[in-house]
Order: sequence, then C-alpha cells, then structure tokens
Amino acid sequence: MAAAAPSQPTYLRTAFSGHGKQSACYIKKPSLNLPRKPLRYTRAVAGTNSSKVDIPKQWYNLVADLEVKPPPPLNPQTHKPLHPEDLSPIFAEELIKQEISEDRYIDIPEEIIDVYRLWRPTPLIRAKRLEKFLDTPARIYYKYEGTSPAGSHKPNTAVPQAWYNAQQGVKSVVTETGAGQWGSALSFASSLFGLNCEVWQVRASYDQKPYRRLMMETWGAKVHPSPSTVTASGRKILESDPSSPGSLGIAISEAVEVAATNSDTKYCLGSVLNHVLLHQTVIGEECIKQLEALNEKPDLIIGCTGGGSNFGGLVFPFIREKIEGRMNPLFQAVEPAACPSLTKGVYAYDFGDTAGLTPLMKMHTLGHDFIPDPIHAGGLRYHGMAPLISHVYELGMMEAIGIPQIECFQAAIQFARTEGIIPAPEPTHAIAAAIRAALECKKTGEKKVIVTAMCGHGHFDLASYEKYLKGSMVDLSYSPEKLQESLAALPRVEA
Repeated sequence: MAAAAPSQPTYLRTAFSGHGKQSACYIKKPSLNLPRKPLRYTRAVAGTNSSKVDIPKQWYNLVADLEVKPPPPLNPQTHKPLHPEDLSPIFAEELIKQEISEDRYIDIPEEIIDVYRLWRPTPLIRAKRLEKFLDTPARIYYKYEGTSPAGSHKPNTAVPQAWYNAQQGVKSVVTETGAGQWGSALSFASSLFGLNCEVWQVRASYDQKPYRRLMMETWGAKVHPSPSTVTASGRKILESDPSSPGSLGIAISEAVEVAATNSDTKYCLGSVLNHVLLHQTVIGEECIKQLEALNEKPDLIIGCTGGGSNFGGLVFPFIREKIEGRMNPLFQAVEPAACPSLTKGVYAYDFGDTAGLTPLMKMHTLGHDFIPDPIHAGGLRYHGMAPLISHVYELGMMEAIGIPQIECFQAAIQFARTEGIIPAPEPTHAIAAAIRAALECKKTGEKKVIVTAMCGHGHFDLASYEKYLKGSMVDLSYSPEKLQESLAALPRVEA
C-alpha cells in the first residue's frame, strides 16, 4: 500500500553559488491543496548589482508629480468623468483606489514583497560583449526581468492584483493575454492565493505559442483562444470573420463580459491602466539604485511599448528624477511598425476593448476596431497606449519610434550571440533601438549611457526565431485604409 502524502509542504534544499561562495536556501514546495493565505518564501540573491539594492517598499505614482494632470476616464454612457463605483463590478476595491490615487507613493504590503523575493531585485547588466561587437564607445545596460517565475515583468503587477482580489474574498479572476506572458503571470499569482483563473489568449498567439498555454494550464488556469464561442463578444467577431486572428482588444472584451456578469469574478488587466503601471515602478526604482551603485547616470532610456506597462515601470521613476533635476535622460518608446499607436494613432477618447464594454480613456489609439496584423510580438498588438504614457507623450516628456520586426529579430540574434539571453519578441524592439543609438555613438564618438528594458526571455518564442533564421519572416505593416476606417468609428466626445 502506498504511503500517504505528507499533509505539510516539503522543503527542497538547493545550493546557490556566486562570486566563489556557496550558500543554501530552502524553497517551500506547496501541496496541491492550495492555501488561501500566501506562503512565506526566501531567496538568495547573487549578482554584483542585485545584491546592492533592496526590493522597493513603495510603488511610485507619477501622477502626483505632474503639474498638468491626465484627463479623467469617462463613463461610456454619459461621457461624464467616471466614478469609482462604476468600476466596482469588474475590479477589486483596492485596485480602484490605486487607479484614481494622486498619492506620490503607495506602500507595498509585506505579503506581496514576500512573493517578490522569489525573483526581485532583478539584475541590471552591462552588455559589454554587445558593446564590443558593435565597437561602440557607448555603455549599454539592460534591466533583465526574465528571472521571474513566468519569465517576464508581468508578475510585478499580477501578484498584487491577485492578492488584493483574494483579500476581498473574490473566488475567480479573468483576463486577456497576447503573447501569453501576462496570462502566465496571472495564472502563477492566482495559484499562490487560491484563485480560479480564466484566460482569453489572442488566437494568433494561441496558435504560435502552445507552450505558453501549457504553462498557464500547469498553474491551474483555463485558457480559451480569442475570439471564442464562450462569450457574446467572441461569437459576434467569429460571425463576421471566422478566421479572425484576434486582438488584445477582442480578448479584453471577452474577459470583461465574463467579469461583469458573474458576481464572484473580477477582471485583471496586464497593462494600460494606472494601477498596473504603478506596480511596475519597482523596475525603475531598483534600476536607479543600481546605477547609483555604479556611479552612472543614463543619457538614454529605451523600452518597448504595446500597452505600456514595461516602459512605464522603468521610465516613470526616472521622469521623477528628471523633474527634480537630478539627471537629464531622454526617454524613447519603441513600438512595432505594424501597430504604431503613438507614432501613427490619434490622441482621443476611445474604448480599451473592441466591443465597447470598458470606460472611455484619453489615449493614443488606432481605433478600438483596429486589428493589427499577427506580428510575432503578440504582447504589443494593442490598438491603444496607456493613458498616462499618452499624456506624458503629449506633454513632450518622451519620444516614440516604430521599428519593423525583421530589424528587431536581427538585433535579437546579435544580442543572444553576445549576451547569451534569448529575448522575447517584445523587448527586441528596445534592443534594436539601443543598437541604433550605440552605432550612432560609434559615429560621433559620444560615450553615452544607454539603459534598456529587457522585459522577458524568449524561450517560448523559438518558432518566431525559426522563421527569422530560415528567412521566411516578413515585415508586416498596417493598412492606411483600415486605419482610417477604424478611426472613423471613434466615440464622439465633446471637448
């Protein structure tokens, strides 16, 4: 007769080496009966930079430091400023408070910091081999978020969102995902706090990245390709286009519909909204301290942008430092040439989803009906930009460029063959821009300090690399006619 499984979690002893020293850490292996309360975790941190900084104790809210505040979200029925109670059917109460807060700092609960310790602080690494390959006098640093359990920056907000929902007594959370990084992160976080998790993954990425789906399912999530037959929003899209590749806007519509019609379910969003960007500021806060330890000040800070969480998380604390006169970097957002919301979109009120279920937000948008071509950077295939980033862009505090995907993958190959890390398709945009800047320094002789966001690894994106290596990848663009058609459908909001 087989022995009964132990009722208490077991502990695995692992050795962790760094700088010639070896220490032991004990990692709690949870039972399958997931507890409602979070487990306690410890993690040894090695690395020249990471060991010199602590995990931030507060999230930073850029809104507090802006003299001109961003335009408020609007109720889609009345076109009047949204009230907090309007969001209650779909979001946890504490997240709503954070969304509208103008407090400069918001304390991070200890239970969330405890989970952050699994991978934070993340390393800031100088790309010396890439510098040598490019023969540039520039110094290139990348803040690497691929050390998290989900392999990207997304758990920085997934963990707090899951925790706040669990604290409120919510039973289930629903969400959308593009490339699968956000869906993976929320699945991971939900498993820690005993939440059911249901994910709508954009059809193009669902087909391209099957291992992301399996990753989500391993953490206990239920995953649907979007558009799906599960929701009215999905069925409507499929009726008009049975072979629709989907989009983040469509997937958001499906998840929001489910949250709005089930009292025990809340919606979680992986980008765009203020509280999401707020949680991601742990990236920039750590990076500032790491650069200080190296006696470096950045001249150029680069990040990829889709909805904006990775870019905002890195850049916002540096904008604070620039406002206060402690440094003077240039901030550059890099988006896909095929989905150029900042560089080709318009600044207007629009829905955050395709079906028009969300509040109206003032943002740079290609129109909520716009469905981007299925580029490999699925996490950047969103029709709009985060309202707060859009506002900062309108204030002239940053710049934006678009880069086609072949140049991005060429940069990724150079990065992988010099630095050893295979980037996810999304940060290849930032790497390509960093290489452009470094080669310009080679021409001018400037010794600029370039900092870029490496928001995740590409271990589940190798099919994309295969297409590039075989020469079958093509640069996708957007149809000006379809863009104009989409923009014509923007909600009419009086100024």
